[in-house]
Amino acid sequence: MDARQLRNCLGHFATGVTVVTSADADGQPHGATVNAFSAVSLDPPLVLVSLDRRTTTCRLLDGNPFTVNVLRAHQEDLAMHFARKESPRDVGWAPRNGILAPRLADVLAYVACSPWRSYNGGDHALFLGKVEEYAYFGGEPLLFFRGKFSGIRPEHSPWIDSLDCPEAGWLTPATTK
Repeated sequence: MDARQLRNCLGHFATGVTVVTSADADGQPHGATVNAFSAVSLDPPLVLVSLDRRTTTCRLLDGNPFTVNVLRAHQEDLAMHFARKESPRDVGWAPRNGILAPRLADVLAYVACSPWRSYNGGDHALFLGKVEEYAYFGGEPLLFFRGKFSGIRPEHSPWIDSLDCPEAGWLTPATTK
C-alpha cells in the first residue's frame, strides 16, 4: 500500500487542530500538534489522542496527565510551532491553577485529562484520558483539510439562491385588490 496516497485520502476528512500538552520530569511544558483527537465516552468522560511514537510528547503522555488545546482560527503559527520538533519556547502558557498538565492561553477550548489507558497504534500510540477539567470560549476553530489549514466559511444557506428560499417571496402573503 502506498503510504503517501493513503495519507492523501485520509486528508480528505476535515478535522480540528489541537495541541496536546504535557510536562517533563522537571515540569517543563511540551506539546505536539495533533488532529487525531476524538471524544470517546461521556460516562466516564473519556477522550482519545493519537501521537507519533517519535515525538517527545508521546513519551511524556505515557502514564501522565495531558491537556488537549483546541486552536482558534488565527493560531496557525502556534500549530506550526508544535508541529516541528523544537524545544519549548514562551508561547503563552496559561497559569496552571491546579490543572493537571500545562495548557495554552487563549485557545478555543481545552480538555485536561488524567491518564486512563494507552494502546499500540502501529507507528502511533493511542492515549485515552479521563476528562478532569474543561472549558470552552467563543470564536472559530482552526481546521485542517487536504494538508492545509482552513477555517469555517461564512454561514450560507444552501437554498438562498433557489426558488424555494423564503426570502424569494413565495411566503409573502398575497395582496387583494
